[in-house]
Parts: sequence; structure tokens; C-alpha cells
Amino acid sequence: MSRAAVCLVELDHGEVAAASQRALAVARSLAADPSPGSSGANALVAVVFGTDGLLAESVGSDLALHGATELCLVAAQGLNGYVPAAWARALEQLAARRMATAVVAAATDHGSEVLAHLGAMTGLPVAANCVAAAAAGAGAWQLVRHRWAGSLLEDAVLEAPCALLTVAADAAVAGDAVAGDAAAVASAQPAVAANVIEASGVPVVSFTPSLHEADLRVRATESAEHGSGLSLATARVVIGGGRGVGGPEGFAVLEELAGLLGGVVGVSRVVTSQGWRPHRQQVGQTGTKISPELYLACGISGAIQHMAGCQSAKHIVAVNTDPDAPIMSRADYAVVGDLSEVIPALVAAIRAAGGQG
Repeated sequence: MSRAAVCLVELDHGEVAAASQRALAVARSLAADPSPGSSGANALVAVVFGTDGLLAESVGSDLALHGATELCLVAAQGLNGYVPAAWARALEQLAARRMATAVVAAATDHGSEVLAHLGAMTGLPVAANCVAAAAAGAGAWQLVRHRWAGSLLEDAVLEAPCALLTVAADAAVAGDAVAGDAAAVASAQPAVAANVIEASGVPVVSFTPSLHEADLRVRATESAEHGSGLSLATARVVIGGGRGVGGPEGFAVLEELAGLLGGVVGVSRVVTSQGWRPHRQQVGQTGTKISPELYLACGISGAIQHMAGCQSAKHIVAVNTDPDAPIMSRADYAVVGDLSEVIPALVAAIRAAGGQG
């Protein structure tokens, strides 16, 4: 049996989440690099919790495109929903069974928490917010990772028998596996098991961990979607609002614009501090880091904390009455003007162009 790189995969509305696609890209690079003493590439095992076979069929081909050679479905009594310590316990046991060279997860709330538990259980160090990783000899890993909220890149060497890594949200462009990498990884054979299901793209293996009672004490008992159901972290368009919006009622036009563009509304920290909008909409170092195609920042000054959360946006457009606001120099396009005039005019123009006005 080949050794394996193991990647925790999170799903977003039944599809592989964008953050997990980036984690798979880093895990794929580790799997394609043969471990010392092995005869070829390692397997890349994608791990999904609490998913049935029908859903496995729908994600199997997507996982194959991202280099996975095997999908491991983890299910056990008490594992319904998000149970962080139990997820970590399952990863611990699976990593031992597959002689894992690395366990990788996206640096999301779930991924970061689960890897922290796994590090505590195994006594292994966890390297957070990596953007690249490569084997550097037996028990050593060359890493590049974000520091200071992404404003610095750190070159580091991790020494551990198994690398535990979380991958920064903007670590790599999520896309299809490179043909050469995919072919190399595909040469690794998945584990032989009696409960293998042939799914579209990759073989699926079920795994039932042995859990401790303490592993089940903390769990998410309920989850709910808000607004359109689009995720701030994965939206292609984000309309940001700051102090300059003026108050809770000022966000109505931003919501309208977001709806027209198929996007979501994000806010600066001062907005949540004032109680105008909920914290889940905050963009920034202590909020959500975003990487949309377009970030339209309205009435946001652009403090360092906020820019740390939006610096991965492909295009930033800022609307502000202050031409010297920090965000104006960081934006691709800057509009000096009153957002209460600019945004309604933009909404009207979009509606007119689309025949809605």
C-alpha cells in the first residue's frame, strides 16, 4: 500500500468548497512528490464527513479533477453535523491507517479548528495559512505561509513525521489538476477495502472511526443560511459598506446592487461595532477574507485590518468622498463622490441596460 496525503474536504451546497479546492491543490503537490523509500507518487485521499453515497457520486468527478485518487466517507454514530474533536479523531486514525505523510485542510473556521484538535491529539506541530508546500527530505517540509494577516510571506521549514497544514484562502487558483500531476498521483493505488464503491471519478471508501465519549461533547446543533444563501467567502461579487453608508437604512441600495450583480454585501468592522449589520458580514482580519472577481467598497476608508481581508480580490473599486482615504490608493478604480448619489445612479444604469428600469 502506498503512503498518502490526506485532505479534509468541506462541501458548499453539495459541491467541493472553493477553499477546499485550494487545499487540494497544495495536498496534490505533496502527493505528487514521492516520499522517501516509496516507489512512486503517494495517494491523495479526500476526506468528507457525514455524506451519503448519492452525494459522493456528484462530487467524485470534481475531486478527480483536483487530483484526488480516493474519496473517504467518514460516518459514525454521533457524527451528524459538525463535531470538531470527533472529526480530528477520525483524521488521526485514518492518517495512521494510511501512513499519511501530510494532513491538509483549508484555513476555514472548521479546518483550522479540526487541525488544532488533531495537533493536540498527535503532539505534531500545525503550520497555518500555507500558500505552498513541498517535501524537503525525510521528515522535513519547505513551506511558504501568510503572516501578519497576509501582508508578509514567510519561508519556513517544518520538521515532523507527518505535516499538518492549513491552506490560506487565496493560496492557489482553484482549477483542474495539471495533467502531469494528475497522471503521477493517479499511479498511486487506493487502499484495498471490502466496502469500496465505484463512483464517478474516484473510488469511494467508507471509514468508521473509533470515537471517545469526550470527542462528542462539543457539536454544532443547528445551522441556518441567511439572505441569498451565497457565501461571503466564495462570492464572485462583494458590495462592501462602511461608516460612510450612514446607518442601517443606507444598506438597502447596496443590497439592491448586490442582487443585480449576483453578489453579496460585506461590511467593515465599524459597521458591526455600531450594530448596523451582523458580524458574519464583516470583511477583514477578524472577519472573512474574500477573493471575489469584484469588490466594490462604498464609504470604507481602508484600514489595514480591512485590507487584509480583501487584498485577494481581483478587482477593487472604491467609492469615497475622501480622495486621500487609504483604500483609494489600493483600488484599481477610485470614484470620488457621495455613495448615496453614485450607487443609485449605478443601479439605475444596470436596470436600464438590462431592461428592468
